[in-house]
Amino acid sequence: MKNLLTSGMESLQRKEAGMSLLPVVETFYSLQGEGCHSGWPAYFIRLAGCRNACPFCDTKESWQEEGFPLMRIEELKAAALASGVKTCVVTGGEPMLHDLDAFCRVFREAGFALWLETSGSEPLSGQWDWICLSPKRGVPVWPEYYPSAHELKVVVSEESDFGFAEEEAGKAGPQCVCLLQPEWGVSGSFLPRVTEYILAHPRWRLSLQTHKFMGIR
Repeated sequence: MKNLLTSGMESLQRKEAGMSLLPVVETFYSLQGEGCHSGWPAYFIRLAGCRNACPFCDTKESWQEEGFPLMRIEELKAAALASGVKTCVVTGGEPMLHDLDAFCRVFREAGFALWLETSGSEPLSGQWDWICLSPKRGVPVWPEYYPSAHELKVVVSEESDFGFAEEEAGKAGPQCVCLLQPEWGVSGSFLPRVTEYILAHPRWRLSLQTHKFMGIR
């Protein structure tokens, strides 16, 4: 009986350790560069791991979890607190590859506002103050995201992307702000077409990657 209890405790401890350790690509303090909160100072936590392999991804190094340090939630919280800002953006990779219930609980208890950036390709976990859903063509979105998302941000680089954007907007809740963001690699040439489309379809707003224009993270 004692061995069974010991084994059970060890299993629980391993589970708890797994929930409290996250593979972290990088953390940094900067301005939110895109979307509804563009220009806001925030502490960023980029988690490793993504199955989507989007060709225009600008953080391809984050696709694999291997090779990145595992950090404890309390360690991440301490670093975030040291930044002096109480807004934390969790991004990736695809952060929803990880169960973030415990992460959100710890950070919310410390007074942080939590913003999530996700493709919606993995089950939703955690409690968030703001969810930016950025769906990708060919990657199914879990239905729970559509009524939960505060912001729908669709990256566009060609004419057919507008149809995809409209399909996704049709699934979003009435509270969701809809944004079109030119893909950085073609933003110079495609921005006039995006501007034209938004003027003709005023449900949409424009999102630009201002941090790239400024040369910051």
